[in-house]
Amino acid sequence: NGNAGFQQVLERLESDPVCQRLSLKSFLILPFQRITRLKLLLQNILKRTRPGSEEEVQATQAYDALEKLIKDCNANVQRMKSTEELIYLSQKIEFECKIFPLISQSRRLVKCGELTALDFNNPSPKWKVTTRPIYLHLFNDCLLLSRPKE
Repeated sequence: NGNAGFQQVLERLESDPVCQRLSLKSFLILPFQRITRLKLLLQNILKRTRPGSEEEVQATQAYDALEKLIKDCNANVQRMKSTEELIYLSQKIEFECKIFPLISQSRRLVKCGELTALDFNNPSPKWKVTTRPIYLHLFNDCLLLSRPKE
């Protein structure tokens, strides 16, 4: 989005009749769609092969290999999404001191959300309760609490 030259070339390519007005994302997703269609095709082949035949053995091997490929693809997509979330979060969060590297190969964000912190200011009979928003970021290896900048 920040590179105007790239955006211009991309718009020109996407408007070309050869691309059938499809976006770049559709071309990036196309291989994944084909893999899942291959899985369905192999399932149908397995239904129609004779049990115990050589064709069934080969189709089963192909199906197992394709199943492994799909799992690997999904795992890599999830890892990239997790890394993108960490990058986005590291741009939003400002640490007072940089002793905590937020982006790590093994770290992933499990859950995040806003909470309300209750502060009991005075232990007298009339307790005054004040609230302030805090954010919880649960990672697979640590818990980070943050608050909005005032």
